[in-house]
Amino acid sequence: MYHLLYGLLACQMMTHKKTSPRRMLEIGIEKAQANEFPYEVEVVAKSLNVPWAMAIDQNDTIYFTERKGNIWMVENGVLSSEPLYTFEYPFQSSGESGLMGITLDEDFENNGYMYVMYTYREQGKLNNAVARLVKTGDELIFDQVLIDQIPASRIHNGGRIKIGPDGKLYIATGDAEIAELAQDLSSLAGKILRINVDGTIPQDNPFPDSPVYSYGFRNPQGLAWDSQGVLYASEHGSSAQDEINVIVPGGNYGWPVVRGGDTQGVGNVQIPLIYSSEVTWAPSGMDFANQGPWAGKLLVANLRGEQLLVITIEEFLNGNKEAVAEPWLHREYGRLRDVVRGNDGSIYIATNNRDGRGDPRFQDDKILRLRLIE
Repeated sequence: MYHLLYGLLACQMMTHKKTSPRRMLEIGIEKAQANEFPYEVEVVAKSLNVPWAMAIDQNDTIYFTERKGNIWMVENGVLSSEPLYTFEYPFQSSGESGLMGITLDEDFENNGYMYVMYTYREQGKLNNAVARLVKTGDELIFDQVLIDQIPASRIHNGGRIKIGPDGKLYIATGDAEIAELAQDLSSLAGKILRINVDGTIPQDNPFPDSPVYSYGFRNPQGLAWDSQGVLYASEHGSSAQDEINVIVPGGNYGWPVVRGGDTQGVGNVQIPLIYSSEVTWAPSGMDFANQGPWAGKLLVANLRGEQLLVITIEEFLNGNKEAVAEPWLHREYGRLRDVVRGNDGSIYIATNNRDGRGDPRFQDDKILRLRLIE
């Protein structure tokens, strides 16, 4: 299969001799061209309607959301005959809003707690909320809202949620089409939020009595931690300038003041680990592979880019990082919304060709399994 059509740019703040963006592009191409694709692709589920996020339990059961409001289960390779749960009014699915992120409690096998992020309409206004559901047998029950009144919109809606290695719930929110909210610490828009799984605010958050963990985002749609517990996030830029960022508590990521690596004359702004320059990726869900030939690499699903980025991150003695991105599966399966790793080293990808911006293919949308070639 021919997986590579164009290269990528990378840029970091370095005190050592920095590799040029053009050379980074060349390295990404060279690395991908030098290797055969190390996985076999299988279809796990098909004929879906915009699967947005996936979560996998210890028994390899996949739970996933559809943006129109359904939660489904794939158990022992078989898709459930009916949704486990369907959101109803005041739930709202319009444009990029709807049912989005999903994650499982650390003790899911015992307590059945599942967390989701969704959009609702209240007094003519769209908001996002994060709620806890409880799985009992084959039934999901809505339990409680943990945080709500997060500004929402038909675009720039964010939506990714994950539980970090510290046991806290992290929530990526978009600027809801009001760019200045991203710099407003009193607003929940354009942020990465951090709360306890009961909805309370952690005492060690960077801003007292606030769920805000970092700010200055346009439309973040991916969260992932490496083996050292470092948090990374993907960011939809404006007219390209998409970013992958290393997230630090209290960090300002610049939007709308800066875009991509253009931070000249602007102080106290975090510089992207890697950014797309004038190429559009529309990066969404992310995860780190922990087995196989991609172990330790960051995997990023691309919507507009219609590819899977496999990013190698190198850290130097001074703590700075440099990254090279290899594009794989380019235009083979269309728009990719989410990527998660399985317990056995498999990688699962959700396509989004029916999201209103893609070209639906036969039996779209799908969940694909990348199985290691033995």
